[in-house]
Amino acid sequence: MKKTQSKSEKEIKETIIDSLIYSPLFDGLIENELKIVADHMDYSEIETGYILFREGDRGDSVCFVLEGVVDIIKESSIGGEVVIASLPKGRSIGEMSVIDNFPRSATAKARRETTLLTLTQKNFDEILKNHPEIGIKILKGISRLLSLNLRKTSSRLADYLLPVS
Repeated sequence: MKKTQSKSEKEIKETIIDSLIYSPLFDGLIENELKIVADHMDYSEIETGYILFREGDRGDSVCFVLEGVVDIIKESSIGGEVVIASLPKGRSIGEMSVIDNFPRSATAKARRETTLLTLTQKNFDEILKNHPEIGIKILKGISRLLSLNLRKTSSRLADYLLPVS
């Protein structure tokens, strides 16, 4: 269950901008560009155990962890659920969903009380339309992040494969 917001609008906007400065996804954005992005983001405080989205749900937003931890959970092929990652402050979830319309590849659940920023696909599309230079910088940030994640996954996969003889 989402909690009510405990900060004023001004405090929330300042928190959003301060958080975006340190997110690698927004590298290269200057202060006035960060303010534009902040105007397109939603701020929420969620309780322990809250499910942000489930594996298979339609993806339409990327979330940024401001405080707390979000567990990423996959259904195991032998039954049950497996936590494949725990994302702390500063990490993002669902970057692919602002680009494609594929279902979520995992479930995201708050391990403890967590504060999130959310950029919906609709708001991202609005940034691309009205501020294309900012949209391009964000797309480059998403590309860098996805590339890094793919490299990490490839390295982990290689640890499980048999050597080529």
